[in-house]
Amino acid sequence: MRTGERNSLARRLALVLRHAPEKFDLEMDINGWIDVKDIIRQFKQSGGKRFHWLRPHHFRAIVETDPKGRYEVRGNTIRATYGHTVEIELDLPTDNIPDALYFPCDPEQTENLLEVGISPGSRAHVHLSASIRSAAEAGHVHFPLPTILEVDTAQMNAAGETIWHAGITVYLTENVPAQYISVIDNDNPEYVLARARWVDEEE
Repeated sequence: MRTGERNSLARRLALVLRHAPEKFDLEMDINGWIDVKDIIRQFKQSGGKRFHWLRPHHFRAIVETDPKGRYEVRGNTIRATYGHTVEIELDLPTDNIPDALYFPCDPEQTENLLEVGISPGSRAHVHLSASIRSAAEAGHVHFPLPTILEVDTAQMNAAGETIWHAGITVYLTENVPAQYISVIDNDNPEYVLARARWVDEEE
């Protein structure tokens, strides 16, 4: 699978598994799974000759090489592990959750989030990162200098809030009440290192 083919397939796969399976006349079960053979058939029908080469092992290759663990294969089915805008019932693991997770935000929204908490927005769940660095990288896609919020997930768990482990560094929850949120200082060493990488990449 060439790079261009992989990227084209990954973009279409994200649309199907996270946002709009109905656009390809595909049925998703309550936990987000879709039959791989059905996806192949629909991609070939809608893509003309562009996906004539597509086979089940190509989906496994994408799952196994994705650095963020965005997808999961089980038997003959595949699903996205996070990033959904469609409503699904998560059956992801909820054990061994770190005591703290992190969320990047627009600096202008910081005070509001500290007052009202974090809600999913356009997604089905709030996405939290396992480290300051991974939160910074996720936030830098949208903001030049994101504010990094720390979420006290130990206290959330103790209060009965559910947190799921989705991708390799991604965790999900329905919302984060304000009392569990604090702000990471911009001088935090891990955040300083992340910003140094951005400078190196821009030079």
